[in-house]
Order: sequence, then structure tokens, then C-alpha cells
Amino acid sequence: MGAQHFNTPTLHYSAAKGAIKFKLTIAYDGTRYAGWQVQKTGLAVQQRVEEALGKLFPGVQRIHSSSRTDTGVHALGMVAHVDIPRAEFKMPVKKLALAINAHLPEDIRVLLATRCRAGFHARFDATGKQYRYFGWNHAAMNPLLRHSAWHLPHALDLAAMRSAAGLFLGKHDFKSFAATRNYEMKSTVRTLTRCDLKRNGPLLTYIIEGDGFLYKMCRGIVGTLVQVGQGKIAVDDIKTILASKDRRVAGMTAPAHGLVLWRVFYKRLKVES
Repeated sequence: MGAQHFNTPTLHYSAAKGAIKFKLTIAYDGTRYAGWQVQKTGLAVQQRVEEALGKLFPGVQRIHSSSRTDTGVHALGMVAHVDIPRAEFKMPVKKLALAINAHLPEDIRVLLATRCRAGFHARFDATGKQYRYFGWNHAAMNPLLRHSAWHLPHALDLAAMRSAAGLFLGKHDFKSFAATRNYEMKSTVRTLTRCDLKRNGPLLTYIIEGDGFLYKMCRGIVGTLVQVGQGKIAVDDIKTILASKDRRVAGMTAPAHGLVLWRVFYKRLKVES
């Protein structure tokens, strides 16, 4: 999960000259990928999507996403935009997602492809994101969820975890919950509008929503909440940990495979016909 902050003035980018811009909503199982973003080593989801688009539209160079996800992290609502040369686009818009999916591996799918305004930018027009993290709280792991939920075999104090989750709401400096990157962040202040914990039998679902997220921030929050549930961290310690701005005093980083980029939020966009 890359460092993204959406509480900034909207920037506008024009589609390439002679191109039509499309907004893509993409879902993927991140198990075998080194994250979303194309990189020097490891297979990226972005690479596979660009390869699929290139087979249909040779003039497509790059797609631009709303966010990054780390190795092993999944997505149900990743948003990206792409400029397709007008001369190469010769199919009904409603068939675009189907055409792209025909060239994608089965663990990546374009759920929706719509034409959008030329100035739309998947990252800079986003107003926030929702992540969900899944845990399986039972002595025996559900084998069907082994790639998409963190196994938590011991009893957890859910009341304490929910109390602690509420302390993350609002505007805070989340430096204590983010992993260090090889560059300095302009700001580590973010605003969370939702931090819930739901239980359905053994399945735990953490819902975290905000205007932006630091590198591994969601996983740091979830790992800390689990340690609250284990009695290793007190509920009242959350305020102190936030104030310390020191990653060493917060809880563990939850494993990547339980995290899903669930949804990216935008102001209502006019979809062109």
C-alpha cells in the first residue's frame, strides 16, 4: 500500500491528443504479484494489464492507477485510467472490459470500463479509499481463506479492539503506524473517517476508510489492534503511540495477504457516451 494522500487540490490532466480516456475498475488476487506497480524486479499487476491493453491497442503506453498495493495485497476496487488512441478504438464501450479480460490471467479482472472526461486522473481526482482486512479467529485455519485472511488462532478481546479502533478516527499523524520508505514524506498526517471491526462467526473484518494512507499504515493499525485484543497493548496506549510518531512503539505489521483495496472514492463524475 503506497503512500497516497488525497486531501490536495485536484489536478487536471488532458488525454493524449487524439485519444479517448477510460476509467477502469480492476480486481485482482495479489498472491503471486509483487504489488500493483511495474518495477525492476518481480511481476506486477500493472504489467499484466498493460500487456493485455497493448494486444488490443498497440498505441497504449501506460495506465495510471489510483494507488499502489504491496506484494501479496489484493484489490476489489483498484481504479486506473488509460488513454486509447481514437483511431484504434473500434468496439462498443460496453465490450471493452470483456476484450481486456480475454487477455488477462484469471487472477486479474477488469470489472468495469467506462469512458470518462479527458481531465480525469485516477489518483489525483480520488477523494479517499476504503481498505478491508480479513482475519480468521479460530483454532483451525479455514483452508479456503489461507491466501486472503490472517489466521488468528487465539481468543481476542473484541470489545477492547473496537474501543481502540475508535481512537484512530479523525485527523492524526500516523507516522507510528507506517513503514519507512526510502524517501521523506511531506506529511504523515491523514484523516480516518471509519475504523470498524465486524465479526461473522470466526471471520473478522476490519474496515478502514480515509483520505489517504501511508506505506503499510493499514497493516500497522490492524497488527496493533490484534495485539490490543491479545492484551499486549492497552487501549489507552493508542493515544500515546500516535503522539510518539515512532514506529517502534506501535504493534506488529499484519501480513499482506489479509488486505484488500476495497474501494476508491471520487466526486460524482460525468460519464461520456
